[in-house]
Amino acid sequence: MTADPRRLAWDERHGGGDFEGVGPNPALVAGVVGLGRGSALELAAGSGTNAVWLAGQGWRVTAVDWSPVALANGEAKAAAAGVEVEWLERDLFDWSAPVRSFDLVVIVYLHVPPDERRPIYARAAAAVAPGGRLLVVGHHPHHAVEGQGGPDPDRLFTADDIARDLRAAEPDLVIERAEVVRRVPLPDRGPIDSLLVIRRPGPIATQESPQ
Repeated sequence: MTADPRRLAWDERHGGGDFEGVGPNPALVAGVVGLGRGSALELAAGSGTNAVWLAGQGWRVTAVDWSPVALANGEAKAAAAGVEVEWLERDLFDWSAPVRSFDLVVIVYLHVPPDERRPIYARAAAAVAPGGRLLVVGHHPHHAVEGQGGPDPDRLFTADDIARDLRAAEPDLVIERAEVVRRVPLPDRGPIDSLLVIRRPGPIATQESPQ
């Protein structure tokens, strides 16, 4: 893989210790409540906090990131938790997952410019199997002014922004949830996220029941 300066910056950041916090993203947890277990793909998985949590919930997880340092941290987390995760070093700017292959595809906090974001998210949606779901969590535009600030406001999005782009390419996709999630009640300042859950119509493969 080429030494993209952005990738090297993430290597350095992950090399400085785990900055992802304790436990999975709360919006992700809320978004998968009630879903049957099956195959899951997390893109831009970082050091694997969410991927390890999903594996602990009974999902068969593949985690993808372009930072080998992050993936090594994820492997250590999975080993400590006693779960199995497949870790793949891939560049999402030019890599595509197998189409119609995963019951759940997850993207949490992938904040890139809109012209780079659209093809990544389109390929993510294409990887969703019939009856499966794409779950997206990202900072809402309000996060920049009412939340904790950062990243670049031009990279933030609403759930409707992502849904509009995806359904323009695949009109049959079904929007199940498109929400604003505030983790801290006003007037305190905390993360303000967009949560989008989109389902691909079709028969659902046999899955384990929620525990």
